[in-house]
Amino acid sequence: MHFNFPFTALSILWTLTFAAHLVLLVVLLGRDRVRQFPFFTANIVLVALRLLTSRLLFGRLPQMTMAEIFVIMAAVGAFVSLMVVIEVARRAFGGVQRASWIAGALVLMAAGAAVLRYWGQWPPWATLRSAPPLQLVQLIAQKGMLLADVENIGVGLLIVLFARSAGAGFKSKAQQVAIGLMTASISQLGIQAIWERIAATTVPHSQQEYEHVLGLRDKLFNTNNAVYIVVLVWWIICLWIDPPKTQSEEEPVPEAISGSVLKIPLQVAERAEVTAVVEDGAVHGRELPRGPEEDNE
Repeated sequence: MHFNFPFTALSILWTLTFAAHLVLLVVLLGRDRVRQFPFFTANIVLVALRLLTSRLLFGRLPQMTMAEIFVIMAAVGAFVSLMVVIEVARRAFGGVQRASWIAGALVLMAAGAAVLRYWGQWPPWATLRSAPPLQLVQLIAQKGMLLADVENIGVGLLIVLFARSAGAGFKSKAQQVAIGLMTASISQLGIQAIWERIAATTVPHSQQEYEHVLGLRDKLFNTNNAVYIVVLVWWIICLWIDPPKTQSEEEPVPEAISGSVLKIPLQVAERAEVTAVVEDGAVHGRELPRGPEEDNE
């Protein structure tokens, strides 16, 4: 018996990814994490919107209109992704000195600039000046996402190595979010580098070889999507669980109860002291006043 399974791997991954984004948004809202990570929340909303738009509007709008929508959304997504990097870094290293913060930021910016310079080809300046605005926005979106991935990896490594001394240990939400961002960016850049290498060195000589290369590309991209789903599940679990309360965050004892509890041993001590003094017959070296019966004696 042969079963007809109408779902492809791409459709299954799309469904799981979109559902994970919705669950993550529910967790962010339900656990009140939006105030802690507003740009991270905005990034999740934007990615979910892009997924929904690609499924609902694909093939129903003119190709040029679809290209404009997705290019603009990609550019906005690149900007928001860079703001997420800054947001996570500020929450993780908010207590460090300003000089250390500036030094780390300069190192990460230099690393990102080097990757942008040597990863991929840049069109000539004359071509950029004469290019249509949509093509320029597309270039900005591509380079912006590349820069965001590089910065995610750099900030993630710094947080894992040094954030504990700044008060953002493994159980902090900033480090947990950074680990997910770093993992997703490593997967994205790794898959992109592998595919670019395959595309540059493989020359298909037949239709079968060409289809084999395309199938390999689809497998690589599906692997990247699967890693991203794992990252989404990681965020859902980590952001759902509240961090353990410290002693300073524990609820204080009510004043009325604490006062009565503290007064009891003090009253007991005072009574014991008075009893001991009466039995000894003196207070700080002075004799107690005698009663009339003792004077007659």
